[in-house]
Amino acid sequence: MLAKTYCAAVVGLEATTITIEVNMTRGVMYNLSGMADTAVRESYSRITAALPNVGYKLPLSSLTINLSPADIRKEGSSYDLPIAVGMLAAHGKIPVDNLDKYMLVGELGLDGKLKPIRAALPIAILARKEHFKGLIVPADNVREAAVVNNLEVYGLDDIEQVIGLLNGTQHPQPLVIDTRKEFYARQYNFELDYADVRGQENVKRALEVAAAGGHNLIMIGPPGSGKSMMAKRLPSILPPLSLAESLETTQVHSVAGKLGRDTSLISQRPFRSPHHTISQVGLCGGTSNAQPGEVSLAHNGVLFLDELTEFSKQTLEVLRQPLEDRKITIARAKYTVEFPCSFMFVASMNPCPCGYYGDPTHTCVCTPGQIQRYMSKISGPLLDRIDIQCEIAALSFDDISKASPGEPSAAIRERVIKARAIQEKRFSDYKDIHCNAQMTERMIHQYAEPDAQSLQLLRMGMERLKLSARAYNRILKVARTIADLDGSEKVESRHIAEAIGYRNLDRGDWAERGI
Repeated sequence: MLAKTYCAAVVGLEATTITIEVNMTRGVMYNLSGMADTAVRESYSRITAALPNVGYKLPLSSLTINLSPADIRKEGSSYDLPIAVGMLAAHGKIPVDNLDKYMLVGELGLDGKLKPIRAALPIAILARKEHFKGLIVPADNVREAAVVNNLEVYGLDDIEQVIGLLNGTQHPQPLVIDTRKEFYARQYNFELDYADVRGQENVKRALEVAAAGGHNLIMIGPPGSGKSMMAKRLPSILPPLSLAESLETTQVHSVAGKLGRDTSLISQRPFRSPHHTISQVGLCGGTSNAQPGEVSLAHNGVLFLDELTEFSKQTLEVLRQPLEDRKITIARAKYTVEFPCSFMFVASMNPCPCGYYGDPTHTCVCTPGQIQRYMSKISGPLLDRIDIQCEIAALSFDDISKASPGEPSAAIRERVIKARAIQEKRFSDYKDIHCNAQMTERMIHQYAEPDAQSLQLLRMGMERLKLSARAYNRILKVARTIADLDGSEKVESRHIAEAIGYRNLDRGDWAERGI
């Protein structure tokens, strides 16, 4: 007897419907075709051990299982459930009439329990697109898949419940989630707040400018000056995610298997902070299954690299293309996968190996050669993609012991949202341009051209501070953002002056100060 069930294969963020054909005849042979990997081939052993444990013993027979289309590689354990249901239907234990109404995914334990799988959200989107009545997933994945409306999503605990649903003997209710209500209810619940940060007003201002324009930022300062503390609070002042951004971000985390059981939509911008021992594959994605890396997990959020110079130089260099293109392409022999990676890049570092170069309260023990080698770990092309470079001084006792809290994140966020609204309106006619940091050179001349007085100030600043030529466009982009925060239509001299102050590492005399 022939039976057909339906599941999905996910490559990148795109899912493709897979038809599982199970043919049962007399004999003792077992054949599996359709470009399946080891996990899929091993499903037969798990299924034949699990079914007797829940009261379903299959007769000795010859089984031929085909996964169609055959030219798409099938990976992972999510095919266990549809193959098992197909085998039971071919044996006559499940009516074949209902099988074309449901898409099924799930790993099968030897006790018949359903275990969670990756990429439930892209599969649910595909199921609705292909007009399936419902989607059957493990209970751990149900909230993730139920984000998709106009689709019945059943989160079941074991294969017995699946059989009961398909036979009509059990009537579990599909999960219905008020996606918008949950999404908006969680947007403003931040554990960390800038009110906890005492002092460092100039650094908080730099972070506000970076958030308002989507600019990349690096902080340079001695140990204990608060670099990591302030970076971790950056999501609390960023504009809230839109539903479209949230769905795209959730898809990336779903494919990576990073969503928890109680998670439906990601409602806050992600903050990723990988350890400095991370590999190039871990940072940008890859492996044999082409999984998203940290740059994609930070999509629509923040990628924070603490102690930047401790990262491998080769690892840092792979960031250059994602920072420029805001997407990353992973090529394999038979397919190519593209993941989005539009993120704010934030980094922190010490000014020298000992950490106290230029610190008035400590003596630096590093030689000029050591400092030069230390700073050379960051290449010019990578530094060129960082708009704001901010020095941080160690806090004095008076600043640390202040009783009054700093400005709360909510107040800063209001100013950032207003500035972003100006930019959204400005770039409404441009595709994929949403903030000042994404402006092209032509757009810089159109929207951030300084007047004669401001241009003269910029000339003096670049000559006096020995700024490099690459700093010119960066200064104008940042100045445009400062003007937006100020509510000014034109870029004025005070905006240029503040933007010049954010190019510390470009100063020709930076490495000689304090030596």
